[in-house]
Amino acid sequence: MKNQSNLLFRLFFAALAAFFVVVLFSCNNSNNNQSSGSGALASDVASRVYVPPGQYDEFYSFLSGGFSGQLSVYGLPSGRLLKVIPVFSVDPEKAYGFNEETKPMLNTSHGFIPWGDAHHPELSQTNGETDGRWIFINDNNTPRVARIDLTTFETAEIIEIPNSGGNHSSPFTTENTKYVVAGTRFSVPVPQKDVAISSYAETFKGALSFIKVDPHTGQMSLAFQVLMPAFDYDLAHSGKGKSDGWTFFSSYNTEQKNTLLEVEASQNDKDFIAAINWKKAEEFVAQGKYKELKATYVHNLYSDSKHSATSETLHNVKVLIPSDCPGLVYFLPTPKSPHGVDVDPTGEYIVGNGKLSADLTVHSFTKMLKAIDNKAFDGEVAGIPILKYDEVVAGVVEGAGLGPLHTEFDARGNAYTSFFISSEIVKWKLGTWQVLDRVPTYYSIGHLMIPGGDSRKPNGKYMLALNKITKDRFLPTGPEMDQSCQLFDISGDKMKLLLDFPTIGEPHYGQALLASKVQPKSRKIFKLDENKHPYFTPSEKETKVVREGNTVHVYMTTIRSHFAPDNIEGIKVGDKVYFHVTNLEQDWDVPHGFAVLGALNAELLIMPGQTETLFWEPQKEGVIPFYCTDFCSALHQEMQGYVRVSPRNANVALKWSLGDSESL
Repeated sequence: MKNQSNLLFRLFFAALAAFFVVVLFSCNNSNNNQSSGSGALASDVASRVYVPPGQYDEFYSFLSGGFSGQLSVYGLPSGRLLKVIPVFSVDPEKAYGFNEETKPMLNTSHGFIPWGDAHHPELSQTNGETDGRWIFINDNNTPRVARIDLTTFETAEIIEIPNSGGNHSSPFTTENTKYVVAGTRFSVPVPQKDVAISSYAETFKGALSFIKVDPHTGQMSLAFQVLMPAFDYDLAHSGKGKSDGWTFFSSYNTEQKNTLLEVEASQNDKDFIAAINWKKAEEFVAQGKYKELKATYVHNLYSDSKHSATSETLHNVKVLIPSDCPGLVYFLPTPKSPHGVDVDPTGEYIVGNGKLSADLTVHSFTKMLKAIDNKAFDGEVAGIPILKYDEVVAGVVEGAGLGPLHTEFDARGNAYTSFFISSEIVKWKLGTWQVLDRVPTYYSIGHLMIPGGDSRKPNGKYMLALNKITKDRFLPTGPEMDQSCQLFDISGDKMKLLLDFPTIGEPHYGQALLASKVQPKSRKIFKLDENKHPYFTPSEKETKVVREGNTVHVYMTTIRSHFAPDNIEGIKVGDKVYFHVTNLEQDWDVPHGFAVLGALNAELLIMPGQTETLFWEPQKEGVIPFYCTDFCSALHQEMQGYVRVSPRNANVALKWSLGDSESL
């Protein structure tokens, strides 16, 4: 009880400190929130984020949407929103999850799930540098990892993660994107079964998944899982340079409690960073030292040639048990409830960001290897050796702030850590552990992001703070305000605030890279002669309407400024109608929309050269209009048509036409 009382006392004062920080910043800001030209942004900072009309930003920035389930794309330094990419949640604007082609993307072992909780974007890397091929992102609620193709800025693949209950420490890559990793936040029974929740410590496990990525196509497959004690695995980063071949997972709840975790899971002075030797794991798998468990999970893959997704259900996974695989896993003691675990560009330093510690603990990879060689162990958990704390610590950044969460790096040997409770960013020096600078954030920063800041070659020009509370930073919009980002210049000795901008959903984390790595490869159209969609219609003369019982397939084309056909008769109440619409345009940025009155899903938004399908089941007779929803030409308003719907037992002939022709 005494430990609990002391902890509650500390938590109370931490919360009180956070309250006064927010109030203080709010009061200081309240006199400067008008467009008066005064305050921090009154100098020439506006010119440093201004991108003139017709010119491009220097960086692409990708921010998770959190509970929106999507990924948003911003230009930096301007903060201009460029695109919202639907990933784990349906999107009626783009028909994602509504049209027949993308519905399979949201299939899971639980069925079709139209929502996700997208947390951590992670760019693909080659030799530890961002390469602009793909970006991955995790779903925390329904454990999944998605891959977005950066030639199209569309979701290309989603794989479900079995034996997981909250895919949070994910989807961080190894330095050549051989794997993306996925660790469970909520330990669960493995395999899932009906057990008492009170048996948590005995029957629950934490699965750390290694998903292999094909180096040419990017296609993902679940290679193996490491079955760990029932901790909560929070974040991860893989080694680089000298530490390539290892992945580090932060964990809390090493007490293995299942209720009132804010107290019960905060008893231990130190929790652990789990160091996984994945190259040794590969050896164990090759030697057959794994157990094959039954586990149902779904893999969804989109084809750019067929413009369609397919789903495959898988049933087995290879699992490694650490007690059977000596040398696979080691625990690095880390105070206290660490959130982020971040590896510096050299691969030598592993930073533990303990949420309930005022200090930052930095481990040394070299000292870790030496401690392993010397068997400098301080006990074990489930057959996993615990390395002696003093044998692996490189240094401690003392009294840096309250509530450290996440650290990234520049190319000059500096580290930058976000502090949630004291609502600030602290800059400090690797090796000397000296605090160099600190700046307030508005308010309650979560993660921060530097372009390439988790890679071997960071770009140390800008830093983005991803803030949880907006308060008085923007015009009020009712009880809820959008969360926000703040852009800082970090090119000099002091961090300088340049820009605030609101975000989509909750930006848990972000990634950014030079636009020059992506822009030249950006796809402008889909070539018609490469379209392999089964209902592709290559020209207007090949349009048709085909009845198969009460199922009707409409092979339709669209081009500025008409549909073919644009008059259809012979459809009956209760028919299952599929409009397969091919956009015949071969010009960049000329999509066409398609919407039908009474359709119970969404519009279509069809890219040049693409085919998409809208399902419609007419419920009553009449003459129903359809039209283009995306303004495409001066005659956009004329881009429309009609479908005649007759009674179920009618004998109206099926016919279709464009202009005066009776039938196409």
